[in-house]
Amino acid sequence: MRKERLITILGPTASGKTSVAARLAARLGDAEIISADSRQVYRGMDVGTGKDLSDYVVDGHAVPYHLIDICEAGERYNLFRYQQDFWDAYNDIVEDGRRPILCGGTGLYIESVLQGYRMVPVPENPALRDNLRGKTLDELADMLAQYKVLHNTTDIDTPQRAIRAIEIQEYYRLHHIDVREIPRVESLTVGLYLEREERRRRISLRLRRRLEEEHMVDEVARLLQRVTPEDLMYYGLEYKFVTLYCLGRLSYSEMYSQLEIAIHQFAKRQMTWFRGMERRGIPIHWIDASQRADEQVEELMGLVKG
Repeated sequence: MRKERLITILGPTASGKTSVAARLAARLGDAEIISADSRQVYRGMDVGTGKDLSDYVVDGHAVPYHLIDICEAGERYNLFRYQQDFWDAYNDIVEDGRRPILCGGTGLYIESVLQGYRMVPVPENPALRDNLRGKTLDELADMLAQYKVLHNTTDIDTPQRAIRAIEIQEYYRLHHIDVREIPRVESLTVGLYLEREERRRRISLRLRRRLEEEHMVDEVARLLQRVTPEDLMYYGLEYKFVTLYCLGRLSYSEMYSQLEIAIHQFAKRQMTWFRGMERRGIPIHWIDASQRADEQVEELMGLVKG
């Protein structure tokens, strides 16, 4: 077996990460999965975040997982909390003599673990927020890109989230905070890769299934009974566009079309982030996600044993 204690499986949305990670964990027999998804932490947000909890049952046996359903919808979970929760889960798994598998598509969460970034809690800055209010998402993204401190742009798909990201980076700049404060964890890092057209096909197919078979609109309607529309739209993608549909601001066809485009763009940004991780010194072994799941697991086992 390789010396790395952690196995990391990453990839864009709809690449089948969870299923492959769970099958690998079952094959290893002593592994548990730590989720690296910024939205699967929320209870009640199941369809829109693609939790697919049935994937964690392999041949009738449940694979243990962590950092899913750990806070309420409407809360603002962040990287600082994720790092604390990750290390709690990681240490518990290792102390039990088992092997952790980090699996997800939120690039910042993954890279913060692999590169040893420790963030600090950042207070709100009302003056900065007032100054940024009214700017477009593109303008805010351009401002965010000027900062040198690491930030994940794949999840910045609403002005509110972009403003919070700028608020964080400005705090780091003014307080001269060094975010590299903890050791990097050694990891065998594997990426699931899909050609563009296959990725787009899977995304479109999954979106239809979530809307027509898994009742994503009903999920959003239930959430709106206890979460304000603004708080729900903060989470972006499915929750932004389906909320606008539920409020009557978009027709069904407009919601579907705009959401499909947004998810394709999101997946492209994820891949851009992962390629950036490689340039920043994280080796990623890419495998073809269009193969059958058992073929992918065999290839993963070869890397683990290698």
